[in-house]
Amino acid sequence: MTDQATDVDVVVIGGGQAGLAASYFLTRRGYTGPGDQVVLDRGPGPGGAWQRVWRSVRLISPAAYTRLPGLPWERPGLPPPDGPEVAAYFARYERHFALPVRRPVVVRSVRNDGPDVTVTRGTPLLVETGSGTWRARAIVNATGTWDRPFIPAVPGRHGFRGRQLHAAGYDAPEEFAGARVIVVGGGNSAAQILAELSEVTDTLWVTRRPPELRAGRPTEADLVAVTDQVAERVAAGLPLRSVVSYTGISRTPAVRAAEERGVLVARPMFHRITPDGVAWADGRAEPADVILWATGFRPVLGHLAPLRLRDPRGGIRMIGTRTAPDPRVHLVGYGPSASMISAHRAAAAAAREIAAGRPAPS
Repeated sequence: MTDQATDVDVVVIGGGQAGLAASYFLTRRGYTGPGDQVVLDRGPGPGGAWQRVWRSVRLISPAAYTRLPGLPWERPGLPPPDGPEVAAYFARYERHFALPVRRPVVVRSVRNDGPDVTVTRGTPLLVETGSGTWRARAIVNATGTWDRPFIPAVPGRHGFRGRQLHAAGYDAPEEFAGARVIVVGGGNSAAQILAELSEVTDTLWVTRRPPELRAGRPTEADLVAVTDQVAERVAAGLPLRSVVSYTGISRTPAVRAAEERGVLVARPMFHRITPDGVAWADGRAEPADVILWATGFRPVLGHLAPLRLRDPRGGIRMIGTRTAPDPRVHLVGYGPSASMISAHRAAAAAAREIAAGRPAPS
């Protein structure tokens, strides 16, 4: 038993869209007291990953789904919002509902309260952070993916003499003017970054599989279909696939303009990286000053490792929002609930289940 832990019924880990939605729905179900819920967010301010996206990034989802539950966000006739606009809306949302967010708080681990305990729905969890420990009956993990950018292991990568960066560290095209940039990745981020980089410098696009460009932005029916497919994978304990493998790349105005300029022509993935560029198995080589990895992100779940949630097949098997190995742990913003619209629904479902299992006051 950890005597110095702060007792709370529910800990929400993450203060982005999924975490705020979960906190809102918990509030709607009476979680309004100091010992009811707390939201632990590692960011310096409101907005989740939207505080750190590059300047030109815009929300891809339809405008009707760019709001959080319970607070209208009317934007008639406007283009999709950018990062600062989304972050400002999140800040207004927190203030409007007086959500119990604490930041910056970095969660280090979640484990059982005591060694070798038999895990039941009533066994407390300890959420250990750099700012203290919380003891909770349930947790909602809403940590997203931004803090875990993925770069594939490619031979020679550490010997490259130029600059390498992930899309998470990209800001604006102007800093690359005059450099030859190889953009690696077949998703929306890669296409959007390549489109604007190609206006100021020489670019080359490399993808692991031929990119699939689709007309317009995804519709509600598209999002629902993707959610259903991802739900099947997590129910089976399979690892997640990339979003673009379901949706394709949206032909935004910038992407269409890049197509017309002839720069959205993808080459297959190179075999290795040389000190001055990249090379393919057939002997072809290309020079590069910069390699920009727009190769996606992985879910931030390392702090849950002590609970041993991972399935032998590589994923985390889910039953609704609960993890199958541990019913105390709800994942929101993971797998089928990774989009705004599905995150809201999952947050509502998690809050409903958590409230239903709340012990009656003594």
